[in-house]
Amino acid sequence: MMTKLAVVLFNLGGPDRPEAIAPFLFNLFNDPAVISVPQPLRWLLAKTISRRRVPVAKEIYAKIGDKSPLLELTQVQARELEQRLTGEEEARVFVAMRYWHPMSDETATEVSAFAPDEIVLLPLYPQYSTATTASSLKDWYRAAAKAGIAAPTRAICCYPAESGLIKGYAKLIRAHLDGNPPEGPARILFSAHGLPVKTIRRGDPYQWQVERTAQGIAHELGLKGRPAEGPTTNDLDWTVCYQSRVGPLEWIGPSLDDELKRAAGDRVAVVVVPIAFVSEHSETLVELDMEYRHMAETLGVPAYGRVPALGATGEFIDGLALLVRRARQSNAGLCSGDGGRQCPPEFTCCPLDR
Repeated sequence: MMTKLAVVLFNLGGPDRPEAIAPFLFNLFNDPAVISVPQPLRWLLAKTISRRRVPVAKEIYAKIGDKSPLLELTQVQARELEQRLTGEEEARVFVAMRYWHPMSDETATEVSAFAPDEIVLLPLYPQYSTATTASSLKDWYRAAAKAGIAAPTRAICCYPAESGLIKGYAKLIRAHLDGNPPEGPARILFSAHGLPVKTIRRGDPYQWQVERTAQGIAHELGLKGRPAEGPTTNDLDWTVCYQSRVGPLEWIGPSLDDELKRAAGDRVAVVVVPIAFVSEHSETLVELDMEYRHMAETLGVPAYGRVPALGATGEFIDGLALLVRRARQSNAGLCSGDGGRQCPPEFTCCPLDR
């Protein structure tokens, strides 16, 4: 009898119609990993913030068909990964979204009906954060217990330097540069979603892992060092920056806004790479392709290019399949892409500490 393997892919989720925008935002802000205050205050804050943000969010989603494409794109990744895993065992790949359907309870019901012998949990967040991976895994364990799932389960917490991830990004960057060769000096801006500084100060390793991903890609591309002050001899330098700031808190930097201003002052073209988003969604299709492009043009940046998200790039999917196989061989219930702990000891929120 073949072993039945269930793999669960986790991502943020997004509204599938205009009417879903308000409840999607409420679910987001009602997550204690996002707003860390006790109930009922968090519920009240989530209601207030989501109500205020609905008009802006509706304008954003109206630009991309009144919905997020994230679910469909994640389902494509799931099908591709399933094909890689199908062999001696019967493998099925499921999708669980954190803030909109299908959420953990729905997916856990499907997994329970499949009756797997093994389960591997694979967040589509390459870099670990308490606000993303930790929240998704915590919600899954709750839903799995509710659904009566008892199969042995292994989870992958992070994979910021996984070979397939790095090679996939490098391939897309090379293709972009080959198809859109800059006429003069250019700078790669590895852009990731930001986090409040206080989250990092509490020991969250996200920023360190984002920088590790960028360093891995730069090495794969043959870029030397990290020249942040101007163009290099090969007319291509790079840096890491952060986007999507929300609210009055201090956020990690430098911001993408500031890096565009610096590029304009240095008279260098920019190539933006969404380093923490593995699928296209509003923050790539609207923020990067529309809002930041307009900002770059207004500032006088010589040229603005944007590399696609990884999507179902073959190298990336192969890397995910390898992560699943490594996790299955692990004796631990939780492992990183390298197996053990990757983060320096000062990052006390590393889940492998527990």
